[in-house]
Amino acid sequence: MKKLWSGRFEGESQAWVDAFGASIAVDQQLAEEDLIGSLAHVQMLAKTNILSAEEANEIIQGLEKLLEDNKKGRLVFTAENEDIHLNLEKLLHGIIGPVAGKLHTARSRNDQVATDMHLYLKKEVIEINQRIRLFMEVLISKAEENVETILPGYTHLQHAQPISFAHHLLAYYNMFKRDFERNQDSLKRIDLSPLGAAALAGTTFPIDREYTKTLLGFKESYTNSIDAVSDRDFILEFLSNSSLLMMHLSRFCEEIILWTSHEYQFVTLTDAFSTGSSIMPQKKNPDMAELIRGKTGRVYGNLLGLLTTMKGLPLAYNKDLQEDKEGMFDTVKTVKDCLTVFSGMLETMKVNEATMYSATTKDYSNATELADYLASKGIPFRKAHEIVGKLVLEGIKKGIYLQDISLSDYQAVSELIEEDVYTVLDSKTAVERRNSLGGTGFEQVKKELASANKTLVDMEKV
Repeated sequence: MKKLWSGRFEGESQAWVDAFGASIAVDQQLAEEDLIGSLAHVQMLAKTNILSAEEANEIIQGLEKLLEDNKKGRLVFTAENEDIHLNLEKLLHGIIGPVAGKLHTARSRNDQVATDMHLYLKKEVIEINQRIRLFMEVLISKAEENVETILPGYTHLQHAQPISFAHHLLAYYNMFKRDFERNQDSLKRIDLSPLGAAALAGTTFPIDREYTKTLLGFKESYTNSIDAVSDRDFILEFLSNSSLLMMHLSRFCEEIILWTSHEYQFVTLTDAFSTGSSIMPQKKNPDMAELIRGKTGRVYGNLLGLLTTMKGLPLAYNKDLQEDKEGMFDTVKTVKDCLTVFSGMLETMKVNEATMYSATTKDYSNATELADYLASKGIPFRKAHEIVGKLVLEGIKKGIYLQDISLSDYQAVSELIEEDVYTVLDSKTAVERRNSLGGTGFEQVKKELASANKTLVDMEKV
């Protein structure tokens, strides 16, 4: 089969070589963007009199027919035509004849594919941010239900201090807020038009890049034609942002996996987001959380893969850049699916409040409260820390907790300790009193929730 670029060649490649070099199996996902870009390009060619109005109208009608057929899934692509650009040009030729060859005037596949990816990623980043916002909405709703739900806070995966469950959830809210903001900021680098840069040096034709930029809805145009066709920073930034997002989802999944275990029993997932065992009848596995945790690795791999591809490329375009799309497509799908599944899993998750609270009454997570209590009585904190440490050690030996120590035993340690110490040692009191800015105190958590809800409203306006 004769190639559209075969004029300089005498021989023909073998089919298996064509298959190796073809990208249509991957880049056919850009069919809609490619047709939209072509429609803008041909309108510009007519506006600048590079093509006649009659030629442009004929091409536009053909492209619109292809766009309609693509939406209905009627287009058939072949590896012989290498990529989405040549496949669509060949199909266009089949509809309108030789005039289809004029569409490629004043452009190259280099600026064409770059334009396609900018259009695609702009659309998908906006969609991903909508899903992040919906996930944050579920997260805030779950937090509002659990302001006074008490659970152990951990450091080093050891009981540290009692906290509000809402406060714990809002820590994740802040992570996803940053993810949203990073994606939003990245649109500055995505919302650029490379169209008209041609192969790498621009064109001798009197094109109007500002016109195509406006038609395609881009905010700015690349001002250097070499950079326009060789830049993949916008994809790398998306993959980097997505890796951070997936890391946050994975951390949250890890906690949910722990919380659903027999040892914790802090939460219960619905059957819709769990699976069973083929051999152990009692099992209810948090598989969706585990899958999200696992899929984080593939998103990392997509980032590292493209970074490695890019690291040694001279300017401008190289065939290596054909490898820039598959990881991008995979990451888009993975991130969108994970956000949707996680939203459903979190929304339907049952919080076992009594179990959470009980975990704070059979531990020493109130030790800091006692140290602070002694410090408030005038004992230097380091001395208070030592006193409480010894009381904890004694309690461990006796099999009792700080709230089980008698007042007389406390007063034998320090006469400054009074009856109110037992109120201070209560888990709920311990949480309620921590009202420093950003603390776990209920009033602070309510303020943070109010701020979070306002942020959600602001995000809708973006």
